[in-house]
Amino acid sequence: MTPRSGPPTPDAHVPDGVRLQKVLAAAGLGSRRACEDLIAAGRVSVGGVVVRELGMRVDPTTAVVHVDGLRLQLDPTLVTLALHKPVGVVSTMRDPHGRPSLEGYVADRSERLFHVGRLDAETSGLLLLTNDGDLAHRLTHPSYEVAKRYVATVEGRVERGLVRRLKAGVDLEDGPVRVDEVKVLETRPQSSIVEVVLHEGRNHIVRRLLAEVGHPVTALVRTQVGPIRLGTLRPGQTRVIKGSELGALMSAVGL
Repeated sequence: MTPRSGPPTPDAHVPDGVRLQKVLAAAGLGSRRACEDLIAAGRVSVGGVVVRELGMRVDPTTAVVHVDGLRLQLDPTLVTLALHKPVGVVSTMRDPHGRPSLEGYVADRSERLFHVGRLDAETSGLLLLTNDGDLAHRLTHPSYEVAKRYVATVEGRVERGLVRRLKAGVDLEDGPVRVDEVKVLETRPQSSIVEVVLHEGRNHIVRRLLAEVGHPVTALVRTQVGPIRLGTLRPGQTRVIKGSELGALMSAVGL
């Protein structure tokens, strides 16, 4: 939704709140003077209304603030992490059977984090962890259709017709599935590497899909969730998602 220009709504201005430029500065957008320039340029909206005056005060715990159309996370108690989950680790914070879990990778964090979705034990790659319940709910809810990108090493040489078949849709035992994008990255006589993008969240969907078309997966990595990319994270490493990257993630699910 494009913010409308005009005076701030009555609910947005809080007389005993914090000056908007101070809130922006605390969110990491630069000095207070730089944040004042952002406001004066009409790049900041509060509650869907573009704010150009510097006297605006807000409650950081309730205000919905966007800069250049991207939502700011103003609550310092909320955190979202990207984890490169290694192969052999189960997607649970603590495993009752003693298998390697996510707990050890965030042991230095004081927040009570939850994983967003799952990767099976033999799949590595990007997994999001957060204590933001609203964000987690939207990321996992089918109605928001957050795309996920995978790179799969599969058995056999992939022929050109496979791309068309996957885009047309494949029937699985629990219903049809259609990919958004598919690209053959490499082909060899005995194996191929394929990149697949889809919105589906069903269990083992990529493995089942590729096995159904005759190319069982031998290795699988998730490289992207919505706008968040795995990037250079090494297996077992985490990084905090913040700033414009977090704003893009929140915007992807309508926050």
